Parts: sequence; structure tokens; C-alpha cells
Amino acid sequence: MVLTQMTTATSKKQGKIRAKSEEKILNAAQEEFIIQGYKGASVQSIADRAQLPKANVLYYFKNKENIYHAVLQLTLDMWDKGIGDIKLEDGPKKAIEKIIAAKVEMAFKNPNASKIYALEIIQGAQHLKEFARTYQRQWVREKAKIFNHWIENGEMADVNPVNLIFLIWSTTQHYADFETQILTIMNRADYEEEDIAQVTYFLTDIILRGCKLKA
Repeated sequence: MVLTQMTTATSKKQGKIRAKSEEKILNAAQEEFIIQGYKGASVQSIADRAQLPKANVLYYFKNKENIYHAVLQLTLDMWDKGIGDIKLEDGPKKAIEKIIAAKVEMAFKNPNASKIYALEIIQGAQHLKEFARTYQRQWVREKAKIFNHWIENGEMADVNPVNLIFLIWSTTQHYADFETQILTIMNRADYEEEDIAQVTYFLTDIILRGCKLKA
């Protein structure tokens, strides 16, 4: 009994150490891939940025491709949460508000995830083609059907639902992907907490009005 408890405690401790090390490596890898791209980044440069021996990085991820896939998976997990869920019973106003709020929060709080995703798509989505072809395509088709239902019922303006989804994605992700440009123009070092609320309100107001919905 005592031996079992000791083994369990040791396993938990090792699990925490592994999780912490992997998080440190993936955070460093995100920054390295954004700056250098996939081809320019190396396991050694990621290890240097994480302030860990290269052997430690290879122990957890084996090679650069595995690190990149792990970074992309983190990004996709955030994307999945960030796109927001649209339900028919919500109605168009609530659905649009939910998506915009979720996407803006992701853009401001996890800008590196959005940048990695954007870079991968710009470079031809070599590692994400299947995701875009299956999951994303299906998601957009399903949500477009819901928007079309609201349009046919006269609950919102007759807009192209796919273009509406693209509009929401592009306007919200802009604050992550072009963070450096925005902060430079605004003469700021970083975003502030109040920016999330202000941008969410602005985009929601503009898009709802465009859909003939009361903000």
C-alpha cells in the first residue's frame, strides 16, 4: 500500500515535470517558428530559446517535425475553442456575438497561435491541408446552413454566410497576425486588457449592423 502510494506520487511528480518542460519547449518553438519559419528553425535554436539542452528537447519530441506538429496541434485546439459554437436556437445576433468575442479573446491572449496558423496557411498549408479540407470545410458548410435558415426566416439580412464567416475570422485575427504593425501605428509597446472589450464591441457593432441586426 505504502509502495503504491509512493509510486503514484513519483509518477505525478514526473508527469508535472514533463508537462512543464514540454510547455517551455513549445512556447520557445512557437516564437522560433514565427521568426525563422519552419525551414529556418532548428532543434538547437529552439533549445537555446527554451534554455534547455538540445538532448532534453529531443528526449520529448525526437525531431523538429514532431515539435512543429505539436505546436500546430496546440494552435488547432485553440482555434477549435476560438471559433465559437453556433446553434440554431441562439439566433443570429447571439451567434455572431459569441464568435466575435471568442475570436477576439484568442487573438489578444494567444497571438502566437494565430501567427503560426497564418504562416502555415500562407506557405501552402503543407501540414494542415487535411484539417482545412475536412474539419474546417465541414464546419463552414454546417454553420452556413444555419445562417441561411435565419436569412430565409427574415431574421437577418440576406448576406453570403460564408463571406460573413471569413469576415469575422479576418477582422479578429488581424489583431494577432499584424500585432507589430498595429502597436507601432498606435505607438504602444503592448496591448492592454481594455483593448479586448473595445475591439469586441467595435467589431460586433459594425458586423451586426451590416447584417441588419440591432447591436
